[in-house]
Amino acid sequence: MRTPSNGKFFHRPSKLAALISLPLMLGGCASFSTDGGFSTVEQVAKERLGKEVTWQRSDNASDTAAQRVKELLASPLTVDDAVQIALLNNRGLQASFYELGISESDFVQAGRLPNPGFSFSRTRQGSEVEIDRSLTFNIAHLLTMPLTRQMEQRRFEQTKREVTMQMLSLAAETRKAYYMAVAADQTMLYMQQVKKAADAGAELAGRLAKAGNYNKLQQAREQGFFAEAALNLARAEQAQTRSKEKLTRLMGLWGLQITFTLPLRLPDLPKKPNDMPNVEQMAMAQRLDVQAARLSTEQLAKNLGLSKATRFINVLEVGAIRNTFNDQPVQRGYSVTLELPLFDWSGAKVAKAEALYMQALNRTAEIAINARSEVREAYLGYRSSYDIAMHYQNEIVPLKKRVSEENQLYYNGMLIGVFDLLADARSQIASVNSAIEASRDFWIAQADLEMSLMGRPNISAAAVAN
Repeated sequence: MRTPSNGKFFHRPSKLAALISLPLMLGGCASFSTDGGFSTVEQVAKERLGKEVTWQRSDNASDTAAQRVKELLASPLTVDDAVQIALLNNRGLQASFYELGISESDFVQAGRLPNPGFSFSRTRQGSEVEIDRSLTFNIAHLLTMPLTRQMEQRRFEQTKREVTMQMLSLAAETRKAYYMAVAADQTMLYMQQVKKAADAGAELAGRLAKAGNYNKLQQAREQGFFAEAALNLARAEQAQTRSKEKLTRLMGLWGLQITFTLPLRLPDLPKKPNDMPNVEQMAMAQRLDVQAARLSTEQLAKNLGLSKATRFINVLEVGAIRNTFNDQPVQRGYSVTLELPLFDWSGAKVAKAEALYMQALNRTAEIAINARSEVREAYLGYRSSYDIAMHYQNEIVPLKKRVSEENQLYYNGMLIGVFDLLADARSQIASVNSAIEASRDFWIAQADLEMSLMGRPNISAAAVAN
């Protein structure tokens, strides 16, 4: 470098040059990953859900996902199809993936030092001209950069887990919404059949009453049953609309896409439930919220160590100095600026870090305790829902069917009348509806159990269904 005043070369001290060049080399190593951290989400979706998930950052990726969704909608939806559509098409999930980009940017930035500062001044006093030049660099940032980079790396890993949890939660909610929608369709179809039977009974009662063969009390009972059947059908249609719209939102469908087709009935119950004696241990080993809480606590512990290491070094800068005067030898040297802890000894900062760490430690313990309780609740709900659904399937519904068959024989033998036969049909309505709800609740409970092994389940949704 030549000086404008005397044309002499400025030779930097070799040690200072090495000190300045070191952080520049370190900063040059920080770069973005090829996948932006998304491979973690992809791997969990594949291993735990058996599904494909994409981060649609280009038009080509969006078009590919849209084509896949179109193919799945062409056939009656299975629960796995609904989950796959949600993972590919839910806009909220796509928005959450950009949290990875934000977190990775912070991580990369933590490995890059701020630009060095250069100052230049030229002053004149009479015939004398003074030129000051200095180059400064934030050494405090250099000293703390390894710890800061570790913190941002742990935060990036935590973001991966949080985004993965959102993906798993979406899959679980879609499963439950699917079963709710199919059960609502099944209930509505049954309510339509009930209303037709009630309509026929009310019409027959009216004709018999006109002929004088039916009293007003019997006619009022049939009319009341018809009015109740019409009301139940309206409620079933309302429940069908709500459940289908919720499933539509989770799958991110709109326009012509909402004309998807669901099966006419829920899947058959499995022959036996899954036996999980070590369900708590499985949850502790697999749940991402527990892992994220542990990671957060470790991060705060590192933050506490950083606070103690830098409590007396708040601002530390080093720089090269070169002053030039008219016809005077060039002044060379360096300067160091250090903030003296005369008034603020950073005790409050350390105390805050320690309080944050202890707070995180207790919250991590709370999350672990709640996780054990939630997985126990989900598993017991799963087993009891299975037992209830099987009881309806093997005991109550067959018994009602047997009674109906016997009444049909009595009716054929003219031992009972048509209204006795209709009264028996009315008594079966509650049993059939309860059987549909019990089957639905089992599949919802299974979705909650699967979710409880990976993260916090929304068991309240199953409680509302019950």
